[in-house]
Amino acid sequence: MQRQPTITTTAGQTPVPSPEPGDSIPVVPLRHPIRTAIAVVLILVAISAAWDVAANRRYHWDVVISYLFSPQIMTGAGLTIVLTVVSMSVGIALGTVLAIMRLSANPIVSTISRGYIWFFRGTPLLVQLIFWYNIAALYPVIALGLPFGGPSIVIGSANVLISPLGAALLGLSLNEAAYMAEIIRGGIGSVDKGQYDAARALGMNGGKLMRRVILPQAMRVVLPPTGNQVISMLKGTSLVSVLAISDLLYSAQIIYANNYQTIPLLIVASLWYLLLTSILSFFQNKLERRYGRGFDVLTRRIRRPKTRTA
Repeated sequence: MQRQPTITTTAGQTPVPSPEPGDSIPVVPLRHPIRTAIAVVLILVAISAAWDVAANRRYHWDVVISYLFSPQIMTGAGLTIVLTVVSMSVGIALGTVLAIMRLSANPIVSTISRGYIWFFRGTPLLVQLIFWYNIAALYPVIALGLPFGGPSIVIGSANVLISPLGAALLGLSLNEAAYMAEIIRGGIGSVDKGQYDAARALGMNGGKLMRRVILPQAMRVVLPPTGNQVISMLKGTSLVSVLAISDLLYSAQIIYANNYQTIPLLIVASLWYLLLTSILSFFQNKLERRYGRGFDVLTRRIRRPKTRTA
C-alpha cells in the first residue's frame, strides 16, 4: 500500500494530504450575483449618461473646445491659482498662530483666539467679502495710532489701499485662518503627551518644542483636512466674482454675456476647476504618504489560486 504524502502544518492543526498528480485543486468561487447585477446596471447607466452628453448638440462642444484655451480663460485660471496660493499661505500661517493661542494657558490670549474663530466661522464668506469691499464706508482713512484720541499716522485712503483684489485676499485669508486654526489645534492635540516631556527633558523651550517636535508629528493628522481646505479654497475663489475680479468664473461670465453661450462657457470653467482640483488631489496624496510613513498599516491583496486540472 502506497504511503500518502502529507503537508506539514503548524502545531495544533490537522495535516492536510497533498494532492495526487491526477487530482485537481478544489477552489470554491465566491459569487455575489446581486453585487454583480448592481455593477452591471451602474455601468449601463454611466454609459447611457456619457452617450447622452456626447450626442446632445445643445452642449455645443465645438464652442467649449474653441474657448477652452482662450487667453481670457487662461488669465482667469491663473488669477484663481494666485488667489488660492496666497489665501491658503496666509490662512495656514495665521491659523497656526491662532491654534497656539487657543492652547495657551493665558486665558486672555485663549479667549481672543476663540473669539476670532467664533466670528469668522459664524459668518458667511460671501458676506465677509462684501464687507471688506465696502470697508471705506466705515473707515474712509486708514491710520495707525494710539487709542482714545491719541496721535496717529495716516497711511492712506481705504478706497486706494483696499482694492477689489485686496478685499478678496483679506476675506479669503482671514476666513480660512479660522478653519485652519481648528485643524491645526486638532493635529497638535493628537501628539502624545510623552513627546512634550521628552522634549523638555532635553532642555527645549516652548518655541523649539513646537517647531521641532510637535508640529512635524502633527502634520500626519493635519494634512488630509488641509488638502480638503485647499481644494475648497480653489472652488471658493469663484465667490470673488461678485467683486468684479476677473477670476476663472468671472472671465467665463464676461464671455457668455457677449455671445450668449452660457452653458458652453460654464462647462469650460468647470473643466478647468476639475483639472486644478485633480492636480491638487494628486499632490495631497503624495504628501499624505510621505508624512504617514511608519503609521499606515499596509495590506496586501491576496489572490485566490486558479483552478488547475490534470
